[in-house]
Amino acid sequence: MDRSTAHKNKIEPLRRAMRDFDEGRVRVALAGVCAEDAVFHHCHPFGDLVGPAAFYDTALSPLFGAWPDLERRDWIVMAGQTPQGADWVGCGGHYVGTFLAPWLDIPPTGHLVHMRFHEFYRFENGKVVEFQAIWDIPEVMMQACAWPMAPSLGRELCVPGPATQDGFVAGPQDTVKSRDSMDHIVEMLDHLKRHPSQGGLEVMQMERYWHPRMNWYGPAGIGTGRGIAGFRNWHQIPFLNGMPDRGRHEDEIVYHFFGDGHYAAVTGWPDMIQTVSHDGWLGIAPTGRKISMRSLDFWRLEDGLIRENWVLVDLLDAYAQLGVDVFARLHEFNKARNLGRITLPESSL
Repeated sequence: MDRSTAHKNKIEPLRRAMRDFDEGRVRVALAGVCAEDAVFHHCHPFGDLVGPAAFYDTALSPLFGAWPDLERRDWIVMAGQTPQGADWVGCGGHYVGTFLAPWLDIPPTGHLVHMRFHEFYRFENGKVVEFQAIWDIPEVMMQACAWPMAPSLGRELCVPGPATQDGFVAGPQDTVKSRDSMDHIVEMLDHLKRHPSQGGLEVMQMERYWHPRMNWYGPAGIGTGRGIAGFRNWHQIPFLNGMPDRGRHEDEIVYHFFGDGHYAAVTGWPDMIQTVSHDGWLGIAPTGRKISMRSLDFWRLEDGLIRENWVLVDLLDAYAQLGVDVFARLHEFNKARNLGRITLPESSL
């Protein structure tokens, strides 16, 4: 069995334990797949954690307490080697459950709630030694009508999995196709970064890389755009207007690209650095501050073009670097809300 397929198989017991979440089984599965000193790079406000027990206690346990019927639903599971030889598994999907108790000071709703996750696991000697993950916490705030920041320009929705329903990439790995998918993404990003410093829209050559009916599934707070026009209007234009030095600090960041069939992924902690020097992004006044950004992405290629792109950015961390405490604003915004636990009555006919 090839290494990438073997690593996906090693993640399966953890995914299975989290599908119908049970504390004991999840703790055992985490300990089984992770090294004792594995480093968990998690999104704001969780930060960096060491060891599977710390990750469970800090991140998973409070979520399970607030969503007592918690379940994990993956729709992408892919793996591959980076050009540098590192082995990664990338998983994308949703955590879902009934929101019955406050979580991170977000008021409970008593209804089903969903939160997208992108989680990446790096293997060495058969064990996970590094974890990089973003949970779309703003998505939960929005479902609770508690988002205290600017509205999204794109469309907010429960982001779907792959239209082709083949995100669980089966082995054995097609190394040639996987490398081609990764190279397509790396080349596309190289062209994107040529604008605006090297010319106008033409230098990005979007039509060369993107399907005309592509969907760009951005994080809550930015939203989804359809087609090249949707991508540009609801994400790229405000992003570049606010941070025109995008792509000029490549020596300060590390990317981890890998492919698996006609899927590709990137992870990095961080993988972008730029300066909020102008107006236009997230409704934030320009601060002149140089910030790092964490973006964990998946792409699906179809007929040699990108048809779907799932993007999660740790926006809460970006806000924090700009001096904006979203959780403090959340607290003020929701002072009059009931933050107690919700008990749903038993139904009767």
